[in-house]
Amino acid sequence: MSDLFIDLKNKVQAANPVIVFPEGTDERILEAASRLAAEKVLKPVLIGDKEEVSGKAEASGISLHGVEVINPSDYGEFDALVEALVERRKGKTTEEQARKILLDENYFGTMLVYTGKAHGLVSGAAHSTADTVRPALQIIKTKEGIKKTSGAFIMVRGDEKYVFADCAINISPSSQDLAESAMVSAETARVFGIDPKVALLSFSTKGSAVSPETEKVVEALEVLKGMNPDFTYDGELQFDAAFVPSVATKKAPDSPLKGEANVFIFPSLETGNIGYKMVQRLGGFEAIGPILQGLNMPVNDLSRGCNAEDVYKLALITAMQAL
Repeated sequence: MSDLFIDLKNKVQAANPVIVFPEGTDERILEAASRLAAEKVLKPVLIGDKEEVSGKAEASGISLHGVEVINPSDYGEFDALVEALVERRKGKTTEEQARKILLDENYFGTMLVYTGKAHGLVSGAAHSTADTVRPALQIIKTKEGIKKTSGAFIMVRGDEKYVFADCAINISPSSQDLAESAMVSAETARVFGIDPKVALLSFSTKGSAVSPETEKVVEALEVLKGMNPDFTYDGELQFDAAFVPSVATKKAPDSPLKGEANVFIFPSLETGNIGYKMVQRLGGFEAIGPILQGLNMPVNDLSRGCNAEDVYKLALITAMQAL
């Protein structure tokens, strides 16, 4: 395990937060939850039928000592969750609908986070991103001033750490979306001990090309200025002008980043997704994420191709976000 995760583990362990895993019968989730409980890093809560979860764990030789299992259908405070959901949805959900909705493990787990019974949620091993994100957006919602959630990756290679966003959620972000992504990505950077220096990326540097695509990034810079960020930022910048000091001196001599950016905001989902995968595969970086940003409480989405190690690490990240 990298130094980054050893550091995260030590910080999380001191607080012992509660993290809920809606996919309680998935073997990868069971293995990660067992490890987290055995190492006393955090308190895992699995959602599912207790006999089914226990049977699956036993068949796989996995210990559930220290792991709590909750079945929505016989949960003692189910009525209170129903009432809380109806109130939160403000007329959009009836009591009858809420009772049915809360039998869904993702909605149930999200309500445990919303009501303070858990500090964060990790799902997506067997569900789509939409299945994980939709309850979070409806119940936990985004932070004040943030209209959309975004997905970031922490790119790690040895002592090097960078934040790439948005690589997972918004296909064609607006200028407002890019500015919001810059704000929350700076927060994510700080969670991982990175002093954020944020670059709004483009194929143009300071007007070297003009098109609707570049103008969107120029406008995003103005929107970001209006949000009064407490970190260094600039745009529009080509990647080399944002990252290489010698190139910055030539292409963007007045940029406050001076070619030392460590948080990169991509102008579209396709560029972000392609970019992080290229750095991962060609550059030998570990890609940690996607980390969902901008929510009031942490909810994170696994890839359906994940392994138990991925679940373990994303649980640590989620717990750290909660702190």
